[in-house]
Amino acid sequence: MSLELWLALVALFGVGGLTPGPAVMLVMSSSFRYGFKSAMVPAYGIATANLVWLLMAASGAAILATKFPNAFLVLKGIGLLVIFYLALSTIFGPLQDTVSKVIDPPRKKNLFSKGLALQLSSPMPLVYFGLLLPNYFDISYSLKTQVLVMFLTVTITELMGLGVYAYCAHKIREWLKQTWAARMFNILIGLTMIASGVWALMATTEF
Repeated sequence: MSLELWLALVALFGVGGLTPGPAVMLVMSSSFRYGFKSAMVPAYGIATANLVWLLMAASGAAILATKFPNAFLVLKGIGLLVIFYLALSTIFGPLQDTVSKVIDPPRKKNLFSKGLALQLSSPMPLVYFGLLLPNYFDISYSLKTQVLVMFLTVTITELMGLGVYAYCAHKIREWLKQTWAARMFNILIGLTMIASGVWALMATTEF
């Protein structure tokens, strides 16, 4: 992979890591409830799922998906339903307790699994890994080396972006002590998750 192509890849996933979506909202919500360190556990699950998406892109799964569009559409629809469930649970769920201290988080494996499942079921990664990433493979270089470089690049940029959101979410607890502000925050998170999921589905589907 040439330096110019790698810098373009950094720009693509750097912006992607800072773009609000289901993964970002999950990390923000976890940070608000459990604190910054615990919020990074689902972020690691998200980064692990990205490796699966990357390997699929490298193996030509994106091309295979075009041969079975109906089955792939069903899978994307299921992923969108997962996002809708998480979003509605956030919008209509109970408000967080912002007065007391940060509550004890669930088991790390549960937080990790939540991030992993969300990223694997979400249609949003299809935009980056299924449609965009294949354009960054250079046949004149070793595929294994390119996959390794891409994995490190995607993981670092993703975790940096999620870390920014986790830190910021943890710092706005004082503002969210107001009931109306906490409810608006939940609604914003839920609507953003829904909008990003629908956009990803539409961007990867031909009607």
